[in-house]
Amino acid sequence: MAGSLNKVQLIGRLGADPEIKQMVNGKSVARLSIATSQSWKDKSSGEKKEKTEWHRVVIFNEGLVNVVQQYVKKGANVYVEGQLSTRKWKDEASGQDKYSTEIVLQGYNSSLTMLDSRNSSNNSNLVSDNKSTLPNDNLNQDSKDLDDEIPF
Repeated sequence: MAGSLNKVQLIGRLGADPEIKQMVNGKSVARLSIATSQSWKDKSSGEKKEKTEWHRVVIFNEGLVNVVQQYVKKGANVYVEGQLSTRKWKDEASGQDKYSTEIVLQGYNSSLTMLDSRNSSNNSNLVSDNKSTLPNDNLNQDSKDLDDEIPF
């Protein structure tokens, strides 16, 4: 295999307020539970169906943890970009090995974008192509005004 890619992109809503914890090394970590859903019409009954998937997101990037802690709440619509990671842990009650698959945001390959506009009560959302890790204070500007030069 010449190379590989481990990249996850999600747009969904938080099912609960973010959980912020202090790690042993003194740094903070944020845990999010994000719901994505798809809907379709059942061909035989004509009934509308919907399926929701829940995703565990763990954020180690300190800048993103600070943004999440200050601005992101239950129900927020967010875009996250990170890597899939499966970790193994031992269940203390049963002694059995357990596995948990999460989307991990750390380093430069991660991104979190808040899609809800803070300045309006309607649901008009703006997704920009920049990889900003901070909330955009100008969410109501036209997207052409967001084409900042990125210095890399």
